[in-house]
Amino acid sequence: MDTDQLLKSPTDSIAHGGEGLFPKRSSPVASMKARQSAKIRQIGEALALAGFAALDEQAQALGLPRSTTWTILKGNHKSSGLSATIINRMLSMRRLPASVRAKIVEYVEEKSAGLYGDNRARLREFTARVTTPELRPPERSSDQTLRSSGRCRRMSAK
Repeated sequence: MDTDQLLKSPTDSIAHGGEGLFPKRSSPVASMKARQSAKIRQIGEALALAGFAALDEQAQALGLPRSTTWTILKGNHKSSGLSATIINRMLSMRRLPASVRAKIVEYVEEKSAGLYGDNRARLREFTARVTTPELRPPERSSDQTLRSSGRCRRMSAK
């Protein structure tokens, strides 16, 4: 690149992959969002590795419309990431390959841990809205000790 071109527009080279005079610095939020986008792309990669190459097949496997699937897999999703509704819909699909399910669960665990930069209130709301068995704490067995009126008693399964 020659000097005249740099003087005309020092930031043009940044837009075209170079550093220009003023290289962009990565902010913590930008790196969190990049991590989130990478995890979402891994969901698409897992789908392809499981044999779902065509968009129609991927949409059917995820239980989503084609347009939503395209947006997610191309990384053009909104900056807040995948909603609890979309995640619940994907995880409810019985034919979803285990490797894809695992990537979605990893995404939810990372998002719930705050690795993608949401505030605590939004994280609590998100975590409360994800209603899939994979992400719920283990249920107590019916033979577990319960405390009632200061005494312990055992509940037995009928």
